Amino acid sequence: MIREMTRSDFESFWPTFSAVIQAQETYAFDADMTLEQAYHLWCELPLKTYVWEEQGVILGSYYIKANAMGPSRHICNCGYMVAEAARGRGIARALCEHSQRVAVELGFKAMQFNSVVSTNTQAVQLWKALGFNIIGTIPDAYQHGQLGYVDCYIMYKWLDT
Repeated sequence: MIREMTRSDFESFWPTFSAVIQAQETYAFDADMTLEQAYHLWCELPLKTYVWEEQGVILGSYYIKANAMGPSRHICNCGYMVAEAARGRGIARALCEHSQRVAVELGFKAMQFNSVVSTNTQAVQLWKALGFNIIGTIPDAYQHGQLGYVDCYIMYKWLDT
């Protein structure tokens, strides 16, 4: 079900990606980003990008990349998206668990999420359940599409290596 993403996978996933960024509820990406810009950001800049595929339909995706360079290159960063119709089925959990295994395989020692929108309670609860801790709060860091300015969390986990 989880495999590396191809260009055609991303094109199939584009309606989900576009809907997520246009909602302005979870990702700090420009709502008017083009498919080409999104592909570059999600698939070309990261080290690897994966998809959750079910019966030929892309239901979720994540990327993994270094969070920083030099002395902090041992910490990775990931981003996850799941199609609205597939939420609540454990796909985000499976993608995050997979990403932690891939991170260790790639030599990372820790994983950090730089900006988890505080109102995204399902994600916050899931990341906590998977062993991530909130290590900081950035006040009014995100202009939510419905709620105005809300806080963001920095979440972190040392990986079992």
